[in-house]
Amino acid sequence: MSSASVGLADKPAHVPQNLVRDWDFGDPAESTGGPMAVVRHLRQMPDVFWTPRNGGHWVVTRAADIEYVQKHADPFSMRSISLPDEGRPRVLPIEMDPPEHTKYRTLINSFFTPRAIKEIQADARKLAIELIEGIKHRGECEFVAEFSLELPITIFLRMVNQPMADKAWLRETAEASIRPTRPGAKLEAHLAMGQYLRKVIADRRANPGTDLLSAMVWAEVDGAPLPEDHLVGLLTTLMFGGLDTVAAALGFAAQWLAEHPDDRRQLIDQPELIPNAVDELLRLASPTSTARIITRDCELDGVDLKQGDRLYVRTILHALDADKFERPLEADWRRPALDRNMATFGNGPHRCPGATLARSEVRIFLEEWLARIPDFDIAPGRAPVFGYGMVTAILELPLVWDPAQVR
Repeated sequence: MSSASVGLADKPAHVPQNLVRDWDFGDPAESTGGPMAVVRHLRQMPDVFWTPRNGGHWVVTRAADIEYVQKHADPFSMRSISLPDEGRPRVLPIEMDPPEHTKYRTLINSFFTPRAIKEIQADARKLAIELIEGIKHRGECEFVAEFSLELPITIFLRMVNQPMADKAWLRETAEASIRPTRPGAKLEAHLAMGQYLRKVIADRRANPGTDLLSAMVWAEVDGAPLPEDHLVGLLTTLMFGGLDTVAAALGFAAQWLAEHPDDRRQLIDQPELIPNAVDELLRLASPTSTARIITRDCELDGVDLKQGDRLYVRTILHALDADKFERPLEADWRRPALDRNMATFGNGPHRCPGATLARSEVRIFLEEWLARIPDFDIAPGRAPVFGYGMVTAILELPLVWDPAQVR
């Protein structure tokens, strides 16, 4: 659980008192019930409300508003996506608006096409099998440390050709940035990552390779090399995204299947449903959130917003909105056309370029884990431990199963 809030902001004069709620996304009072309890609590709030936490900001709680905000950089600018604002260096291209954003986004896209991801899949599958085979006869594991962090982070470090010896430090730095536990921790983590990446940039300039980081270091925009500060911001986005988000999604997928044996059994009996299940589990996880800066006075759902206001978007509120999805709190492995409707990876120009890779790794988890450990539960007397921040995650997930039933 995060506790990095820095006191209460004063209510601006234009904010109606009846729309004020004391709610902290990094330390929600209802967090002991897990992310679903947080969503149920927020669904009782006004469609748009203001909280004095984390510097003071608006929160949108309905799918229609979330989609609108994500698709309209004017007036909902992405130039600062994190709360509270500690003055950290800008991360790119996510903290750019179109058309500037498009030029930098294009640099990344070629590494995350379906064809490019296909080349990574064999490596990811081999590693997933090794991890599962290493634990299946024990009858227990701590899923986060032993699988959901190991698989995506190891694959990502291979993609960017960084040493595995750096894995623990990189993971700790990402955690401090995304789910800080004290004021200032986020800024410290970004500065530390920046120092690390400046050394990486110097190395790639001296010894260029074929990896993703080398490509970014040697890339050009409008015929010119990227300024070093822009390079650091770009690589920071890649590193933090690759080190955390897929791991969070895998943890939530495993939790759901452990707690819903009928859903799990359906995938075991009908593995052809796994591709649909990937999107459905990603919808139910929807771990990410982002902030916006309002660039001009405007109205959203009847609420007056002023230039300079901050606004918070939590994608799981979109995912679990009954106005958007039928039976949103249930997993329906036959739910149609989910990808075109869900906001897990964002809507509009800032849609996550790593979506294909994330889907691939969740699919590999389902195929290889269920083939070897078909029946598993959360350990009796224990419970998942959640971490809250700009990305919600499961920090601990103790699983148990009968070793005699493994395959």
